[in-house]
Amino acid sequence: MTGDQAARLAQREQRRATFDQAAHLYDEARPGYPEALFDDLASLSGIPPGGRILEIGCGTGQATLPLARRGYRLLAIELGESLAVVARQKLADYPRVEVRTGAFEAWPVEEAAFDLAVSATAFHWIDPAVAYPKTAQALRPGGALALWWNLHVHTDQDPGFFAAVQEVYQREAPQIVRGDGRPPRAAEATMPVKDEIEQTGLFGAVTVRRYRWDLTYDATRYLQVLDTYSDHRSLDTASREHLFHGIARLIDAEYGGQITKGYLTMLFLARRR
Repeated sequence: MTGDQAARLAQREQRRATFDQAAHLYDEARPGYPEALFDDLASLSGIPPGGRILEIGCGTGQATLPLARRGYRLLAIELGESLAVVARQKLADYPRVEVRTGAFEAWPVEEAAFDLAVSATAFHWIDPAVAYPKTAQALRPGGALALWWNLHVHTDQDPGFFAAVQEVYQREAPQIVRGDGRPPRAAEATMPVKDEIEQTGLFGAVTVRRYRWDLTYDATRYLQVLDTYSDHRSLDTASREHLFHGIARLIDAEYGGQITKGYLTMLFLARRR
């Protein structure tokens, strides 16, 4: 491993650990996922009623709970101790759900034990060279892998906030600015996940589903969401405070105290060969 690779790995591990520092905030502020996605999982994956699911990186259980309500048996692996505590509290009424604390990379794999493996906004934190083979090993033949993420996309309900706020980022936290910062339109939003799955050779054809939706925030709620993002949490305290103050002032002074954010949830599903 080169010095640059080691530095990138260390940075990834540092940012990966930031979520556990704000477990309750993460649970309160992060948006969940459309119910239609969970309905589609059953038909697309072929999981039988009461089937067994492996969840990788369950966080506070935002995706686990809708699956538990549908009667599935779940084993959820979560790296963060505090996140896992919140998830267990949320899922206490579901005895068929187990939340284990630890890194997925170190989990002693149960071979061919699961009908479906899922990961919601978490799979990118695991080295693909480990994540895909180990997941395939855990799935029964014909079992399915389902990965999904929430992406920020353009909405016609935004009167210009997400363009205007880039000036605040450039002034207060230029180190986390990527591109022009403006969200793409949903039709243009892409992720490399389909190609990544196909290139493993471990899975069949990849089905992609897209779900568009909006959420409206006041300044306080929007800052709470930002405070759960690893790049924002990695800022030093002064930079984060100045950034958040500037964003709140913009929302309250120029946008009537609330803004609407566009979301696109992208689902990628493929069956194990």
